Amino acid sequence: MSDLSGIVKAYDIRGVVGEQLDEDLVARFGAAFARLVVGEAASAVVIGHDMRDSSPGLSAAFADGVMSQGVDVISIGLASTDQLYFASGSLNLPGAMFTASHNPAKYNGIKLCRAGAAPVGQDSGLAEIKESVEQGVPPFEGARGSRTERDVLAAYAEYLRRLVDLSGSRPLTVVVDAGNGMGGHTVPEVFSAQSGLPIKVVPMYFELDGTFPNHEANPLDPANLVDLQAAVRAEGADAGLAFDGDADRCFVIDERGDAVSPSAITALVAARELAKEPGGTVIHNLITSKAVPEIIAERGGKAVRTRVGHSFIKSMMAETDAIFGGEHSAHYYFRDFWRADTGMLAALHVLAALGEQDAPLSELAAEYQRYAASGEINSTVDDQVARQIAVKDAFGGRRGVTIDELDGLTVELPDGGWFNLRPSNTEPLLRLNVEARDETSVRALTDEVLAIIRG
Repeated sequence: MSDLSGIVKAYDIRGVVGEQLDEDLVARFGAAFARLVVGEAASAVVIGHDMRDSSPGLSAAFADGVMSQGVDVISIGLASTDQLYFASGSLNLPGAMFTASHNPAKYNGIKLCRAGAAPVGQDSGLAEIKESVEQGVPPFEGARGSRTERDVLAAYAEYLRRLVDLSGSRPLTVVVDAGNGMGGHTVPEVFSAQSGLPIKVVPMYFELDGTFPNHEANPLDPANLVDLQAAVRAEGADAGLAFDGDADRCFVIDERGDAVSPSAITALVAARELAKEPGGTVIHNLITSKAVPEIIAERGGKAVRTRVGHSFIKSMMAETDAIFGGEHSAHYYFRDFWRADTGMLAALHVLAALGEQDAPLSELAAEYQRYAASGEINSTVDDQVARQIAVKDAFGGRRGVTIDELDGLTVELPDGGWFNLRPSNTEPLLRLNVEARDETSVRALTDEVLAIIRG
């Protein structure tokens, strides 16, 4: 078996179908995963898949590998990633989700979790699975596992609605861009007529289509928000929501068609969760705005800063019993959702906060947006380490500057501005995020750092 390092990533398995990933290999991953979790007394594995053309076949092959090791399979069929986490959490079983999230159509992948939606990453099982597949998964001599099907969509939607009370909301009109991804599967159920929610949904691109005919299902790219922004303005809507391909991330657009930063959403949801549990701990990664820990402290909570990545967030949430966690990439984690990420639950919180008062979303969001930011800027470099050292040397000797290296290089300036420079794990890139008091300061600091990186 060839080296699998190219497709076994830090948090999941992902590659080009037919070139890096096929049904035979996926079946071996299924067998290796079954052997991993059977040692943890798992009686079955829950499996879901997205709308990509390759997903049904790959998920069936994975199931075959699991059953070959004497472990049963519960198939939930078409699902968002957070729907799979709901199944894993509510059934207390390990799970596998077939998706490549926001990646183009030719990709697919597997997100794995232990019982209770606990993450499986490089340091928590993926490396062991990779080694097992590379060396050859031992055959199982006992009886083959069985497969059953279970529809959990309605239970997932009901569970989310119980966590956020929208009964007192004023009527709202919300445009939702599913990007032909799994939001087109989950949104109609969560906001169904039978739900009683005072929300009118205007759907965009709800047809499940893994070729993504309208735009990439990656709302992190501003180009993929243009259609939604125009629709919000045209409809006179109160808000817009954009989901990525597997619908675990949600981006928010205000009534003017402007994007609300994920940091502001993190602060808003944190404030709501702290109102329910005063003094609670909230996790944020080191790229979220400085406003996030400020607002958490002002609302009586304890802010804990972590590295970027869901495995770090979830681990710290478990360690601190945190009530909520948020990332700059629009991943939102809830203790009430088995510490897993769910964009849908974050969206319900935003709509509840909006519906509880009369001001438009732009005014509500302004309470949580205190600084200007660059967004993530990528630079292709020949030597990531050398470029980071050059930046560190350029800023390190300045009066009042502080530097830490928790995750890449974070530099704080005496005027309140700061930036983080992180290497990509998979590409020859450096990722820069800058924040300062105003746009002029952001541009100046960004230009200065980029001149060092790219010079």
